Amino acid sequence: MKCLKSGEPLGGTDETRPSSESLVTMDFFSASSHSFLPGKFDKKPDTGNIEEAELSLRESGVLNYEEARALLGRYEYQKGNVVAALHVFEGIDIGVVTPKIKLALSRNRERRKKHSHNHAEPEMSIHAVGLLLEALFLKAKSLQVLERFKEAAQSCKVIMDIVESSLPDGLPDNFGAECKLQDTVSKAVELLPELWKLADCPREATLSYRRALLHQWNLDAGTTAKIQKEFVVFLLYSGAEVMPPNLRTQMEGSFVPGDNIEEAILLLMILLRKISLNRIEWDPSILDHLSFALSISGDLSTLANHLEELIPGTIHRSERFHALALCYYGAGKDSVALDLLRKLLSGSERPNYVPGLLMASKICCENPTLAEEGVSFAQRGLESLDGRCKQLENVANFYLGVSLSAQSKLAISDFEKLKRQSEALQALETAGRMTRMRDPVVLYHLSLEYAEQRKLDAAVYYAKCVVKLEGGSDVKGWLLVARILSAQKQFLDAESIINAALDQTGKWDQGDLLRAKAKIQIAQGQLKSAIDTYTQLLAVLQIQSKSFGSWKKLYKDNRDRARNLEVEIWHDLAHVYISLSQWHDAEACLSKSKAIKPYSASRCHALGVMYEARGLHKEALKAFGDALDIDPGHVLSLISTAKVLRHCSKRSNPPVKSFFMDALRHDRLNASAWYNLGLFYKSEGTISSLVEATECFQAAQNLEESTPLEPFR
Repeated sequence: MKCLKSGEPLGGTDETRPSSESLVTMDFFSASSHSFLPGKFDKKPDTGNIEEAELSLRESGVLNYEEARALLGRYEYQKGNVVAALHVFEGIDIGVVTPKIKLALSRNRERRKKHSHNHAEPEMSIHAVGLLLEALFLKAKSLQVLERFKEAAQSCKVIMDIVESSLPDGLPDNFGAECKLQDTVSKAVELLPELWKLADCPREATLSYRRALLHQWNLDAGTTAKIQKEFVVFLLYSGAEVMPPNLRTQMEGSFVPGDNIEEAILLLMILLRKISLNRIEWDPSILDHLSFALSISGDLSTLANHLEELIPGTIHRSERFHALALCYYGAGKDSVALDLLRKLLSGSERPNYVPGLLMASKICCENPTLAEEGVSFAQRGLESLDGRCKQLENVANFYLGVSLSAQSKLAISDFEKLKRQSEALQALETAGRMTRMRDPVVLYHLSLEYAEQRKLDAAVYYAKCVVKLEGGSDVKGWLLVARILSAQKQFLDAESIINAALDQTGKWDQGDLLRAKAKIQIAQGQLKSAIDTYTQLLAVLQIQSKSFGSWKKLYKDNRDRARNLEVEIWHDLAHVYISLSQWHDAEACLSKSKAIKPYSASRCHALGVMYEARGLHKEALKAFGDALDIDPGHVLSLISTAKVLRHCSKRSNPPVKSFFMDALRHDRLNASAWYNLGLFYKSEGTISSLVEATECFQAAQNLEESTPLEPFR
């Protein structure tokens, strides 16, 4: 170090290179004038630098030009003089020393493999190699501080290129430990992807991450896991769609990720495996990232499997129950999710766990048969909150209202039904007020409840609020407005709403809208226009079905829904042709429906209606019976069966009444059932039966005035 400061040559003068006095010392003083931290040249030199110099001198007898610059640059960098350090590092001609470094690394590897004691000296000592590679790394760090990210990345990449080409099989254990070579390489491998990201070069960053993970750099488990997690974050959240891995880098038969999500999931599964084997410590963010990745890929069952495989104690038992319930619910296994939540919310676990109570209430309110349990969960949620969080109270009130609404439909007595309806409306109105009537989901269900209670003016008001809040982006809002208007017999306004919705939605979302439009046209007697609309809708569904063929499992529900819609359209068309007495066309439609869905109560009912219209009552009864075999609660088939039986029997027939009563048990708001039950009572001719008939006719008239062309829900 004294020689460095005085400028005296070390071990002689190399005539082919400038002397240390002429270049190194001159650069030392000139660069120091540009230092970030001036005035620190009197600081005592790092003893580590002196030791490096001594080792290099001891091995080679000379400290050459590049090594001198490497030592001097490190000295400046450690003092905080980044600009000065960079100036010194830039004087190293890496192109000249690279062959010597590669030769030294290769020979060192061969000696280790052969365990040779040959003391023939290589052209460059391993300490000099470590010194020069560290100089490249510190140069990259200096450039990073100066925000010259691309240059920093290039400097860092040179280190990896040299080591990888010299040691293609990877770094051996403890290789270069005496000169911190392994430490330098590890830091460079970890730094390079970060530099490419800072330079806004996503492709290079991706390649650097893969290179870091695929080549044998002899990294410790913690460093490798850190690089894997950083790569996962980059893949999931950077917004850059990276290219799939090169097949040549994969082993035969191994899984090759096709996109960002698949590659991230693969890395996260590897990390979870390492945690299970106790190779790395538990990191909750791994599970968070995996949850996100599998959620957007639609494979929540896999996430559930990984949660179940976690070693007990890794996460809290209640947290595991809740996370598993979310997974199974997202995977469509509602009953499994609800069973897990029941365990979570039991007395021995966390009975007052609000997120679990709200989720259980949500699952229950989506299944009418679980409405009573949904009400209980929502009420427990409100009690547990006790006014501590207005936002969650709003959610609890919303689920309570929806569950009470579903429970009212199962009520046996009219008193209980009206009570539940009143409570449902109150809970939904409370949720609406708490959100200042700005939550479209709450307002949608509030409008539905008003509509089903036949309070149509309030219903249409809130339905229009939903459309306005959503900017017309959701088809459900448009449909609800149109259905309420059709219940008010405002068919022209309803058709205008549908047309406006069609103008603002894409082709793929127009199925329900076009069907609603066709029904409105039928109600106005425009049968030809309705047939044209159905034909247009079938064409859209045909194109959709071809597109669904190449879609992933995530879209299975959409595909099934489209098939069910197509079946119902063929049934609608069959009814139109039946009304026109075009039997052949009606049969063709029903044949199309049967090819898609062989067992359908709606198809059997339509077939029965056709037989009835043609006077074939025996065949009609058989078709209606087939429909009830498929769905015992099919209201239209119950009513049609009773009508045919009444027509065929000239005297009072008790089974006729039982069919009408069964239909009303399933749908008390069916105007046709009330009207035909009234005809049955009227035919009996007694005073009491005439009174019953009058009440039935009155109910039928009131309901007919407010019955939509399609169910509100």
